[in-house]
Amino acid sequence: MQKKLHIKVGDTVKVLSGEDRGQEGKVLVIDRVKERAIVEGVNVVKRHTKPDAANPQGGIVEKEAGLHISNLMLVHNGKPTRVGRHEDKDGKLVRFAKKTGEDIK
Repeated sequence: MQKKLHIKVGDTVKVLSGEDRGQEGKVLVIDRVKERAIVEGVNVVKRHTKPDAANPQGGIVEKEAGLHISNLMLVHNGKPTRVGRHEDKDGKLVRFAKKTGEDIK
């Protein structure tokens, strides 16, 4: 069974540790098996690519690499916050911001 994560694709997150600490960005992809996320504009690495159909010139391409989700914190209403879960009146689990107590869409 796959682990429930505190972040989802489309969330804005803040990087807590590492070279890019303090940066914020939008989550583009999440790998649930490796527990890693790719965040827009964060952890940018250079890849040396051979020419192919998509990139006939080849050369050095900059792209985002993955970060472990434990190094990411959700940003809600402009402030980083921890995430909790509770059941709403329909019995569905809903995420909420621990700092403010508000539900996260």
